[in-house]
Parts: sequence; C-alpha cells; structure tokens
Amino acid sequence: MAEIKKARGYVYTIQYHLVWCVKYRHKVLVNHVEVRLKELLHKIAADNGFTILEIEIDQDHLHLLVDCTPQHSIPTIVKALKGVSARLLFKEFPELKGTLWGGHLWNPSYFVATASEQTETQIRQYIQNQKGS
Repeated sequence: MAEIKKARGYVYTIQYHLVWCVKYRHKVLVNHVEVRLKELLHKIAADNGFTILEIEIDQDHLHLLVDCTPQHSIPTIVKALKGVSARLLFKEFPELKGTLWGGHLWNPSYFVATASEQTETQIRQYIQNQKGS
C-alpha cells in the first residue's frame, strides 16, 4: 500500500511506472553495467527529490516504480534519470560507446503509467457518490 504523504496545503500519493529501452535494443545492461546503473538511478532520484520504489533491469530495457511529489513532472524525472545515467555510464564504461554508435545510450521514447491502489471504476464510483455524502 502506497504511503499517503502530507505537505503544506495538500495530501498526496503519486507513483509512476516508467519503462525505457537502450538505443537499438542492444543488450548492454548486464553484469557490472546493470549493478552500477541501479546505484546511479537511486542516487539521481535522491538528488532530485524523488524515490525509486522498485527497479528491474533487463539486458536492453528497464522498469521503474517512482514515488514523487506533485511538483515533479514526468518529463523532468525521465530527463534526469536518462541523461545523467547515460553520461556517467559512458564515462565509467567507455566500451559502451563502441557498441552504441552515435553516442546515445537510451532510446528517446519511454512508457509511463500512473500506479494506483484503486481502479478507475472505484474512483468513478467514489466521485459519483460524493454528492450524497
């Protein structure tokens, strides 16, 4: 169950499921690169004020469950995670540039979905029943 947080003037719980792929789906997220990528993503998230609740890395893509505040926008979160991680991984593992011509680690697109404990139907019913409360 997601933790409900309070801030000045609002109460919230916001989680996003994010997925993105390595450019050309090259299978480079293995061994030391995978381990280091997990460390880097957690550090980048902490530096930017959001949290990675879950992470799973396959050889050519990754899945994240991110917890953030209402002030965080999805494009800003993705840009921070993808941009900084690519720069640092290329610095620490220069052999990646040989595999990924053009100097890009990540495919520019990504998938995002909101994560919720309640289904759309439950939320619709709750809203529809508010007037009678």
